[in-house]
Amino acid sequence: MNWLTRLIPSIGKEGDGAKTKKSKVPDGLWNNCPACEAILYQPELEKSLFVCPKCDHHLRVGAKTRLAIFLDNGDFEEFGSKLKAKNILNFKDTKTYEQRIKDAVSATGENEAIVTASGKLRGIDIIVAAFEFRFLGGSMGGVVGTKFVLAVERAISEHKPFVCFSTSGGARMQESMISLMQMAKTAAALEKLKEAKLPYISIMIDPIYGGVSASLAMLGDINIAEPGALVGFAGRRVIEQTVRVDLPDNFQKSEFLLEHGAIDMIVPRAQLRSTVARLIGKLYKNS
Repeated sequence: MNWLTRLIPSIGKEGDGAKTKKSKVPDGLWNNCPACEAILYQPELEKSLFVCPKCDHHLRVGAKTRLAIFLDNGDFEEFGSKLKAKNILNFKDTKTYEQRIKDAVSATGENEAIVTASGKLRGIDIIVAAFEFRFLGGSMGGVVGTKFVLAVERAISEHKPFVCFSTSGGARMQESMISLMQMAKTAAALEKLKEAKLPYISIMIDPIYGGVSASLAMLGDINIAEPGALVGFAGRRVIEQTVRVDLPDNFQKSEFLLEHGAIDMIVPRAQLRSTVARLIGKLYKNS
């Protein structure tokens, strides 16, 4: 019997034909690191902001968890949550688009792949957006673009800084050109934010690809990434097969991007609150 079997009795059996013992460990009490495969105690993992204490890997977290650990006291006021995508192109692959949306809503509890809200960061009133990767890969369709623009417009009308956490697979294929036009739409909104002399801090979370990385994610006054985050437009294998070259092992990781000047800084999750507050303090004070 190995140590894991002794620790969690439910994975062992009493004998042939015997029923599996009921685990004495409550569901959700343990997690594992996808990088080093260490078994992690969930309450301790939450205290470390979902960063593995063994290898410093930054685990993925949901959009609302992201906002809760970033904003003062975990408090925020969500807006735009009732907006929902429609299958105006009558798209269908192995499932209808409507069914895929229903599945995503059921899995995440969100109506779309982005959450927009207002809150405070170290006492500073801000508008913030966070992508939900579990919702169709955080893909950007018409509603995601609309919610992002509404958040920017609210930042302008209330004269507040804007922060966005981006994690996405890119444009949403089920909406075809409608999804692609969101790149220009969100970029135009950010230009208005710039004209209003309000700061935009973009924080890139693993993974971030496609149309989102090629638009709103890279348009910050300051572009930040978490350690080890994969950031790019096309995937590594697509690039290698296209240009017929072997790419460096750390290609598209945030450390590679920082070294080559594609982003401004890498900030560990535990330091994001203080770093972003300091940056906003400098940029917003001069606005």
